[in-house]
Amino acid sequence: MRVIISGGGTGGHIFPAIAIADALRDADAATEILFVGAEGRIEMERVPKAGYEIVGLPVSGFARRLTLSNLKFPFRLAASLLKARKVVKDFRPDVAVGVGGYASGPVLFMASLRGVPTLLQEQNSYAGVTNKILGRRAKKICVAYDGMEAFFKPEKILLTGNPVRKDLLINQNMKNEGLDFFGLSKSKKTLLVLGGSGGAKAMNQSVVAHIEKIKKVNDIQIVLQSGKYYYEETRKAVEKSGTTNILVKAFIGRMDLAYAAADVVVARAGAGTISELCLVQKPTILVPSPNVAADHQTKNAMALVKKNAAKMVENKNAVETLLDEAINLINNEKEQNLLAKKIADMAKPDAAKEIADELFRLKSKS
Repeated sequence: MRVIISGGGTGGHIFPAIAIADALRDADAATEILFVGAEGRIEMERVPKAGYEIVGLPVSGFARRLTLSNLKFPFRLAASLLKARKVVKDFRPDVAVGVGGYASGPVLFMASLRGVPTLLQEQNSYAGVTNKILGRRAKKICVAYDGMEAFFKPEKILLTGNPVRKDLLINQNMKNEGLDFFGLSKSKKTLLVLGGSGGAKAMNQSVVAHIEKIKKVNDIQIVLQSGKYYYEETRKAVEKSGTTNILVKAFIGRMDLAYAAADVVVARAGAGTISELCLVQKPTILVPSPNVAADHQTKNAMALVKKNAAKMVENKNAVETLLDEAINLINNEKEQNLLAKKIADMAKPDAAKEIADELFRLKSKS
């Protein structure tokens, strides 16, 4: 089988895409896979590292405010459609997959025009404009949340969950390994704060603004992924305070060990992050990013909050209240156990395999 996988732009899009590719190869090592991404985005680096070929399109996003870059948008889109048409024609895929992100639109549209069955992997609880359009032509739409009939035809929907990286699977025996890896104390409770690879200003500030309080809470230690944009200022603030209870990292490569070490996790509410948290079964406080289309991270978070599978703090309240919420939770073992059980109930560990199986079925029908 020959498969095109398109999309990316963020780790939340590209890691599930790689998980699908790995599942296809696990099912049949002869499967030929070509990724199509957006030039200059994370997928152009991550996909080759995972062992797959990728082609870049000049496509970019359309800013939701008046900017000069929007003037270039129609030209980049037109160029991307032409290149996507050539890629589809030359590669001759049996099926095409869109995982969200800039490149999904041109590729899935051109594939469907050539009669190639397309599958859409909708990661969020709220479908964006592009995916709603692509969903009309898709043969199957794999989703992670209930209630997606509001956006797509019910007969096309398959509830698979979001694929996650295989290297995130952890067990209780890894806790000490994780603590040792990060140089953490085994006698303290560990709070893991994840702002994403780019970082989250409010989440960094919620730690930095309360350094003096953290210094006095001797039984809690914090691992803070500040993101590359905020690393230096955050590191300097922590260093100046003299506390040893906060470890600042620009980026965490060994997320399996970070999750294993953590007693409680604070994170954004991107679809990929939530799927990881369900898999590792960690008590979680979600802080939805306000800088996303249709406020979809709040909708993602609320899908868990309604099932008592996570707690939520609004971004605008994070600096003032997030640290106290985290300290209260890390000191409440009963609530931790309840959250861990509920979030585990939402895990879909076989999502990538289910999507791969559906792709083989689509090929057999075409």
